[in-house]
Amino acid sequence: MEYALDIDGAPDTVPGGTGILLLHPSTGETDRIDTDFLKSDTDRFLVVSTRTTAREVSQKLEHYDVDERCADILDTLSIERGYSRRSKDHVSYVAAPDNVDGIVTGVADFLGRTDGKRRISFDSLTELAYYADEAEALSAAEQILTLLDEHDAIGLFHLSVEVHDQDVLDEFATLFDGVIDLDEDGSVAVDF
Repeated sequence: MEYALDIDGAPDTVPGGTGILLLHPSTGETDRIDTDFLKSDTDRFLVVSTRTTAREVSQKLEHYDVDERCADILDTLSIERGYSRRSKDHVSYVAAPDNVDGIVTGVADFLGRTDGKRRISFDSLTELAYYADEAEALSAAEQILTLLDEHDAIGLFHLSVEVHDQDVLDEFATLFDGVIDLDEDGSVAVDF
């Protein structure tokens, strides 16, 4: 299955199983790239959020005019922080943002119960590394990339360049089919 990409400098289409790493500064405006990725050529998508709650993800989707009827959200923060969790069909929860097994299981569940063109946005590997560690974040990325390949889906994974050493950034980058490098000024360099 081929997926259209609406990202300047990227190929027009990529095959199912493609994993894309979004490198960005800590203060970088990733929402535009993330939402453009989610709203083009997709039947269902999953936002895995280790950085914001489901409510904040919903607000972002609404702000950028992304069709929430296609959305599922895996919220890793609300339970640990003691926030109230509104029961919604499209929102699921993991007990804590360092629960790698729960996150991978949540992604596998989404891919197992949906069909058609599916996209995953993982926001963010940096936050996962903060709560678990870099090795666990790397393992989670590897496992989810395997799931994308098995289910003919594609994914975009956020990673902050200002937090990790260059050797760690390089180690992550080797896992992915494409790397988008977002600069402070909003300019984008793409390597597929």
